[in-house]
Amino acid sequence: MITYRVSHQTLYTYADEVVSSHNVAHLLPRPRESQTSRGVQLRIEPTPDSVCWHRDYFGNDVVFFALQAPHRELVIHTQSEVAVDPPPLFDATRSRPWEEVVETVRRERTPAALEAFEYAFDSPFVVASEALADYARPSFPPGRPLALAVLDFSHRIHAEFQYDPGATTLDTPVEEALRARHGVCQDYAHVMIGGLRSLGLPARYVSGYLGSRSGAPAGGKEGPGPPSGKRPRSRGGSAGARAPELIGAEASHAWVSAWCPTMGWIEVDPTNDLVPSDRHVVLAWGRDYDDVSPVKGVTLGGRTHTVQVSVAVKPVADAS
Repeated sequence: MITYRVSHQTLYTYADEVVSSHNVAHLLPRPRESQTSRGVQLRIEPTPDSVCWHRDYFGNDVVFFALQAPHRELVIHTQSEVAVDPPPLFDATRSRPWEEVVETVRRERTPAALEAFEYAFDSPFVVASEALADYARPSFPPGRPLALAVLDFSHRIHAEFQYDPGATTLDTPVEEALRARHGVCQDYAHVMIGGLRSLGLPARYVSGYLGSRSGAPAGGKEGPGPPSGKRPRSRGGSAGARAPELIGAEASHAWVSAWCPTMGWIEVDPTNDLVPSDRHVVLAWGRDYDDVSPVKGVTLGGRTHTVQVSVAVKPVADAS
């Protein structure tokens, strides 16, 4: 188990006074079997006129807050300590053939299958298409175990896409990112989700953070890598050495979860070509980025604005 001290600050600076604003934030670590948090603090400046905490449809903890006093800056700062256990290793070859999973999610009426089925449909940022299906198909030959196919698909995206923060925006359509083969973790995740759904498979978007390299030794922590059995390139290092920094560390990150009837939800990180481990801190999950964006809202006034985001995720021993 590794415990991280997580700090996330968002600063909005407006060109003119904002008269009022109403905001929703997904910035609280999600409780789960392999993750617990404590000492969660939320600071908002100016002080909101109202703050409401609730759990959304997908089970994420959400904060709603409203400001009625004029302001030119808005600061949202969260801090917490999050303890993360590595998930148990799984044998990808023992998952069911992917075509059976498609039929299961269509026909079964168990609670797990019905929940998964909700993630098989189009969502605001991810619309199924033949182009996405064609891109996914080489990883999904007939009869291939689902988990092996998912790992291979993640591996291909990692190999064929170039991480490029300047190539896309939040509004870039998923097929445009597919054509360009450039983007950030959000684009990698949306392309993978779109490919899976275009084949009839449920997939969800997971948002969170990556812990800094100080907290994890290289080798044996990130779980199974590509189907070939080779270690993902992003691990590197020798036995006993510190793991290299992953793409997306010290920033908001995103990865993908696919559903298998016999194994539950299988998480993969196509940006780094690995299975999430105790270096992945989960904030929220939903159908795509729109369901779990860190902060979104409506303002009256302000004209234009700039946003500055700073994230630090440090092992507690290194964060003091």
